[in-house]
Amino acid sequence: MTQDVTQDVTQDAPQDMAQGSARETGQDTVRSRPGDMAGVRVPDPVVRVAGAREIAPDLLVIPNQQAQLVPNVGVIGGARAVLVVETGLGTANAEQVLAFASEVARGRRLYLTTTHFHPEHAFGAQAFADRATYLVNRAQADDLTAKGPAYLEMFRDFGGPVADRLAGIGVPAPDEVFDGTYDLDLGGRVVRLRPAGRGHTKGDQVVEVPDAGVLFTGDLAETGQFAIFPWFPPYDTDVSGVGWLKVLERLAARGVRTVVPGHGEPGGQEVLTAVRDYLRELRDETWRRRDSAMGEGEIVAEVRALLVARHPEWAGQEWIERGVGCLCAEHPSRGVS
Repeated sequence: MTQDVTQDVTQDAPQDMAQGSARETGQDTVRSRPGDMAGVRVPDPVVRVAGAREIAPDLLVIPNQQAQLVPNVGVIGGARAVLVVETGLGTANAEQVLAFASEVARGRRLYLTTTHFHPEHAFGAQAFADRATYLVNRAQADDLTAKGPAYLEMFRDFGGPVADRLAGIGVPAPDEVFDGTYDLDLGGRVVRLRPAGRGHTKGDQVVEVPDAGVLFTGDLAETGQFAIFPWFPPYDTDVSGVGWLKVLERLAARGVRTVVPGHGEPGGQEVLTAVRDYLRELRDETWRRRDSAMGEGEIVAEVRALLVARHPEWAGQEWIERGVGCLCAEHPSRGVS
């Protein structure tokens, strides 16, 4: 998901149900509000393969060019095979990616993987059927099965070009599902598919190209915006600010040279450290106020103002509220460490 699509899973979440859940659990965390998409236009999320650039030998990125609901797409080559990372939203985008990757491959075998189950990253995999082997980690496969149908319908509810791109497709099914770390030998180049643990989603997966020092993070890291927290209780609470910070601390310690985020410009180690440092800020400022028994509405107002002042150039300010809600639920007083 990208910074401007904040109403995603809230559309099918009636406010009275969310408030009822809050009363039943005794929580005062931020609750989802029903989205009203009337008059809201999401631009056509087009993957533009013409903008592809090589960031290492036989390793290309199709950049998202700051477009909403468009991920950075990777094409990684070895002597015998080529791996595609992400599909774009819907079959037409994925067909463009497949055609581009096939031209790069020139007869080499094709593989596909995705960093997590959100539709703009994975819901084009059907276009690769019978042309590539689609493999993902176990937790991501579980997310596709358990949550994919609801996300598909929710994204269709955006209407317009988003709905058009999702017309006639279903939730993708991987060809291969693996447990633990998977080393994919492309021939003279091994690509490491590494489950990250619970962070942005339960099934986050990073893609590492050790010989090139390149890391694809999916939405665990993005540039130029506040971290995207898909925190919509009681319907989706799988994001973990605590877990996400631990994941970023581990990734930042690996010393990769080039980081390709889920959305935004690729860069160096600073892509990881900027998100890590922001998550620490968000946690510390939220928990400090939670320790004083401040109400969540006040916490949101104060933390939002503080973090916007510190990062005035970042987009996606609306995600601060979601992050505060998540971290309030994960405060140590609730038994979360």
